[in-house]
Amino acid sequence: MTTRWLGRVGYAEALALQEQIVAEKIANPAQPDTLLLLEHEPVYTIGRTPDRTSLREPESLPHPLVTISRGGQATYHGPGQLVGYPILDLNRRGRDLHVYLRALEEFLVGVCVHFGVAAQRREGLTGVWVGERKIASIGVGVRRWISLHGFALNVCGDLSAFQQITPCGIAGVEMTNLERECGRANPVEEVATFIAETFSF
Repeated sequence: MTTRWLGRVGYAEALALQEQIVAEKIANPAQPDTLLLLEHEPVYTIGRTPDRTSLREPESLPHPLVTISRGGQATYHGPGQLVGYPILDLNRRGRDLHVYLRALEEFLVGVCVHFGVAAQRREGLTGVWVGERKIASIGVGVRRWISLHGFALNVCGDLSAFQQITPCGIAGVEMTNLERECGRANPVEEVATFIAETFSF
């Protein structure tokens, strides 16, 4: 697997890079799997769903809104959040999105534990949780069973942008991050390095 740390990039730039890598893998299945790790400039995203109630008041959002091809409701991406885009050939991994989602959750639980946070999955709710608080969101898409989009792990910094939406469409959910839960601010790139060294599926 090829892993790339991109630093802080705009959403459109990262999406274009994903699309390029997916197209290359479709054209040539021998291309290696890729994991893109990055931070985004502030942006809200929502999947292609007719139910957009998770946006609350879309005309009042403080940051741009992008509708994308993953599943799920609205979320926020911004500085202090580590985003991972695994671009994997799921043809060789059973073509099962549920298995893939649960594997991403279990991996992120392990990342949180490594950094001193007792996280867990919650039955029936996609993502990673610390008690009732959500620390990581997951939304994936596939094209000819090549995965795109991925996960967002809240590492440090301000969480107030989540208050403008209903994150992932879950009423009353409280967002948290590693800094809040473990009492220290791990640099995003430090967490990215650990993920780059340990990610597998």
